[in-house]
Amino acid sequence: MTFPLLAERQRVSVKYCDPELIGQHAARALILEVETWPKPGLVSHVDKGAHADMDAALLRLSARTLEPFFIALAEAGAMGAGMDRLRQIGMEAEKAMRDATGGVNTHRGAIFGLGLLAAAAGLAATCDWQPPLGPLIALRWGQDIVDKAPEHDSHGSVVARRYRVGGARAEAAAGMPSVYEIARPALAEGRRLAMGDEEAARVHACMALIAVVDDSNLLYRAGPEGLNFARDKARAFLADGGVGRANWRWDAKAIHEAFVMRNLSPGGCADLLAMALFTEVLEL
Repeated sequence: MTFPLLAERQRVSVKYCDPELIGQHAARALILEVETWPKPGLVSHVDKGAHADMDAALLRLSARTLEPFFIALAEAGAMGAGMDRLRQIGMEAEKAMRDATGGVNTHRGAIFGLGLLAAAAGLAATCDWQPPLGPLIALRWGQDIVDKAPEHDSHGSVVARRYRVGGARAEAAAGMPSVYEIARPALAEGRRLAMGDEEAARVHACMALIAVVDDSNLLYRAGPEGLNFARDKARAFLADGGVGRANWRWDAKAIHEAFVMRNLSPGGCADLLAMALFTEVLEL
């Protein structure tokens, strides 16, 4: 199956690989997200953040549990599967995740977003497509994503109805703009500011996402007031120089503690960070 290249995209080299490696890269991206501190309100290898029901060990277990399903999604993408088949694999992945975690929703959002990127990576390996992967998602599955009625029991669907925001479905249908226009540039900027410190770069990208994304988890937990509080804190951190300052980690820790006190957790931004890390490995 061949798809036309989008005229406005710059043609660059690509490093797509077999489905097993795609699945490994997806699981590794989730683990790298966990191994990042301090991310405001989020679980890390240091603490549980604003989550009483999960920790880093549980998130690592979840990532390893999901790896074979990311492989299956890459294989399905390589076969040109439609959205119905991808959804079926995603539902199987969610069941396996909840079985492994005792019912805890560790990575439901990542199954959707990162799963679509894994499927797109599988498809890209079989057709004339150059990176980024996001526009391939929009071209191949975007209309199906828009047309499918959202699940009424998910936090994202509740927030979308209540606050009229697009959420993960709109992000995917648009080609993952938050990944490519916010997270990826922020990762590069963070590395430059922190002289190659990878953990610092991930914190910087997380803050950049929090500063602008309509995070469904923040809205679900605390409404617009919580979202605005989170954005203001992240924007102030970035305006002060982000991870380019000697004391940046203490400032980020203080923001993290303020999020925990208010029970704020930008889980959607965590998923987008993992997606950015995944695409960096596959797109050169």
